[in-house]
Amino acid sequence: MIAPLALSLLVVQAPHPVDLVAARALVARVVPGSASRFEVAAIPDSAGLDAFEVESNGPKVILRGSSGVAIASALDWYLEHVAGVNPSLPLMSIALPSTLPPVPAPVHVVTPYRVRYFFNYCTFSYSMAWWNWHDWQAMIDWMALKGINAPLAVTGQEAVWRQVLTDFGFSRKQIADFLVGPAYFPWGWMANIDGLGGPLPDSWIDSHITLEKQILARERSLGMTPVLQGFTGHVPKSITDVIPGTTIHQTGDWSAGFSGTWFLDPQDSLFQRMGKRFVERQTELFGTDHLYAADPFNEINPPSNDSTFIARMSGAIYGAMRSADSAATWVLQGWFLYYQARFWRDPQAQAFLGAVPDSHMVVLDLWGDRYPVWRARRAFYGKPWVWNVLYNFGGKVSVNGDLPSIAANLDSVLSSEDRGDLVGLGKTMEGLGTNPVVPDFVMDQTWEARVPAIEDWTRDYVARRYGAADSSAWHAWRILLATAFRSAAETGDFLAERPGFYVKGTAYRSEPLAPYDPRLLAAALDTLLQAAPALGANDAYRYDVVNLTRQVLGQLAVPFVDSVRDAFERKDRPALSRAEARVTGLLGDLDTLVGTRREFLLGRWIAEAKRWGTTAAERRLYQWNARNIITLWGEKCTEGQNDDLNLYAYKEWQGIFGSYFLPRWREFFRRLDRSLATGVPFDRKPFAADMCRWEQNWSRDTAAYPTEPSGDPVRTARRLAAKYRGWLH
Repeated sequence: MIAPLALSLLVVQAPHPVDLVAARALVARVVPGSASRFEVAAIPDSAGLDAFEVESNGPKVILRGSSGVAIASALDWYLEHVAGVNPSLPLMSIALPSTLPPVPAPVHVVTPYRVRYFFNYCTFSYSMAWWNWHDWQAMIDWMALKGINAPLAVTGQEAVWRQVLTDFGFSRKQIADFLVGPAYFPWGWMANIDGLGGPLPDSWIDSHITLEKQILARERSLGMTPVLQGFTGHVPKSITDVIPGTTIHQTGDWSAGFSGTWFLDPQDSLFQRMGKRFVERQTELFGTDHLYAADPFNEINPPSNDSTFIARMSGAIYGAMRSADSAATWVLQGWFLYYQARFWRDPQAQAFLGAVPDSHMVVLDLWGDRYPVWRARRAFYGKPWVWNVLYNFGGKVSVNGDLPSIAANLDSVLSSEDRGDLVGLGKTMEGLGTNPVVPDFVMDQTWEARVPAIEDWTRDYVARRYGAADSSAWHAWRILLATAFRSAAETGDFLAERPGFYVKGTAYRSEPLAPYDPRLLAAALDTLLQAAPALGANDAYRYDVVNLTRQVLGQLAVPFVDSVRDAFERKDRPALSRAEARVTGLLGDLDTLVGTRREFLLGRWIAEAKRWGTTAAERRLYQWNARNIITLWGEKCTEGQNDDLNLYAYKEWQGIFGSYFLPRWREFFRRLDRSLATGVPFDRKPFAADMCRWEQNWSRDTAAYPTEPSGDPVRTARRLAAKYRGWLH
């Protein structure tokens, strides 16, 4: 047996009475047709750990919990283990039979984790940039079902900044130059950039005060302890004009040449005054649960590696929190200890962490499933810490997720005598939605004392996901477990790249070559499609069919482009024309395929951005943000390969295939053909420069795209699988 996790002195939140009204309302939202057949009740926690119970009482099911989250988790347990239903993202209401299946025997479950954390700052951009209350309500319900009690809750931070900077005498223009646009908030909060995507309208700030209040009220009503923002010292460069004599420092440059940002010297008295005011203004707007996220050196190095300076910086950040809130606890992403390991040696890391009392800091081991920093940093030198799974970088569309590594790394930390003060687990994905199996598996561990065998858990999961066990579907998933779901690589489509011939050994954003035999993935698709007569009406099955077909067809991109190169090098214009037609035809077919599902619609992403605009100018600004973040990622555009953030968050969506990828490849082919016709060698450098300008113009475009899916997903997938079968096997 795995020994129980040590209980830290960390106080996540003092116990509050369970809000049974909020719990009943959640049940009514999740199972609207059956809510009256569930009863909810409160029970004590178990030595500070959440607990739930489930049992039948005649025709009714009783859900008891030590918090609203625990009661929701009791419902989730019933749905999964008794009703055979899987609540996945995006959460939709669930229909149950008129007579509820009885619970075979009463159950009592206690979580081993005090803290169940959720979200990455990046999620607020790559997936949630344009969410309204309807979107958030479903997300919070899913989090409660999965036992999450400490979500990052930083919507509306721009309102806090507006007020604080106004208090200290900044002009409207100076504030506007500092705040970033909606698609880039995470990197403004983490001090990586200033101003990009702005100026931010007051209407956005005001509307998101309201939204954040709704989010926090719902999370708190269910017993969650939201993590709000702390002050890191990041300030506008113009602070020296507003408050002469202020001492500031510039960080090192961030990714792709973004210039370093500015922060207050930790010994400048303004640091404490501004940091205290930040927490006070935030508390006035949104209340507090005493947990504050603050990440001053995310992927950027401090100006000095002197341990004394670093300790002062950390102490200043914590001191500013504590001066406004004596119960403040700092929630710190440990990403910098992995990403900038060359800078953060033991002396620097110990100085930074050691400046804060152990009981007032929680460290998130952000990529614990793959690169467990807790081992290298001796369980963070005694700090309470949370093991997390990080995946879906950039919110890319890819069938992948290394489930065996996730399970093995969690098992290793739970079994280790050196794990220190492990207090929780969490999920810190950059994007949501592409592979629901990954967050479902991770958060299912909230209530488990030991990690289950992946194949056993997945067999049950697939039956729940599709509403019934099916031998063909399970055979397909067994192949997936041996290929895509053993892969950390976000294998994508080479046709997303700025056009050119594939160069072996080059690191491409699209990661176009799978680390497994793509023919196996094609075999999984064939087998999954065989389940269509039995499962074709199931929405999750229809989504999986489209997503897997997209992944399988995307693996044809490199060989198809290779055939273009072969024809070009032979100077065979008829063969070149045929090879080019295969590429453009594939792009058109992919556009049609993903257009059958709302999850893959560019038009929906843009429409959701524009709906926040109150004027035509605001709608144009938000549309630029929405288009740019998923393509160029910023105003900079260079001709080289991966020397900027271009395509970091690219999407394989309907509208992107057709309006962004396809025109660039057509122009590339036009220039290849002209080269053969004229005898003038093709020069990719001017072509790449022209594409940079074209891509920048695409970000500024305002063309509309479909916001509703079209066509039958399974029928379309079958047709395309048959069309390309000769190339797939």
